[in-house]
Amino acid sequence: MTRVKICGITRLEDALAAVEAGAELLGFNFYPPSPRSILPEKCAQISAVLAERSHQVTLVGVFVNFSAQRVNAILDECGLHLAQLHGDEPPEMLASFGGRAFKALRGVPASPETARSYAACRQNLAPALLVDALTAGLYGGSGVTADWPAAAQLSAQYPLLLAGGLTPQNVGEAVRQVRPWGVDTASGVESAPGIKEAAKIQAFIQAVRQNEVESGFTGLTQERK
Repeated sequence: MTRVKICGITRLEDALAAVEAGAELLGFNFYPPSPRSILPEKCAQISAVLAERSHQVTLVGVFVNFSAQRVNAILDECGLHLAQLHGDEPPEMLASFGGRAFKALRGVPASPETARSYAACRQNLAPALLVDALTAGLYGGSGVTADWPAAAQLSAQYPLLLAGGLTPQNVGEAVRQVRPWGVDTASGVESAPGIKEAAKIQAFIQAVRQNEVESGFTGLTQERK
């Protein structure tokens, strides 16, 4: 099964809508310049409600060039499961989280060793890597699609979370081309930055599931990696 991550959650109602629609992961962005940034105390309130209602969902914090100490503090304060390191963090920092973090790459790296060094830190709960679009000056949320053919080559080697400009209209084709471990969307299911639309979330997840039915792809090849 292709997992779905709804990222840039800023409101409880959007988190609940995403979980009820079938999302397996929710992302909370702690990068202050982002229009989808959230304060730790607000994130903690949302995660507490999800826990009270026994929603089984993986909660991911998105960080850009934070210290490992600060990331761990926010993970603990907010009850999050994973850290998505979306800046210029080196593999050594990723390894320090003991499988509690994964690296987001802006574009597919030219060196296979770069991907390999980050993917080596993976544990089963997380993808090995996230691939986003390469957009100058932006750390995700640009609405620009990633390089799908290059991402497909990486997805054949590692459990890959594909991001970058995914919408209900194009995510089915993205899954067909890339065969990722999961797909990640933020702007593609919004009415405004940080404001999700329940109907768009439902349409996005339905498009992923419909593609699986039509193609017979269940993601089992990714599970064995």
